Amino acid sequence: MKDFQQRVIDERIELDEKREKLEAFFHTDTFNSLSRNEQLLLQRQYAIMTIYSQTLEKRIELFF
Repeated sequence: MKDFQQRVIDERIELDEKREKLEAFFHTDTFNSLSRNEQLLLQRQYAIMTIYSQTLEKRIELFF
């Protein structure tokens, strides 16, 4: 495996860890205390992170 390919794999792993933490944050009192606008922005961020993760997964599939 080439170095750049491993970096893509590592990037996806790190992104998915952050995504999981953000999803867990959605179920906290802190999240519920935020303004509706900020909640919506965090949910949008999560959706974009999901698309980004899916894109990285498609790239990884091409490595093999």
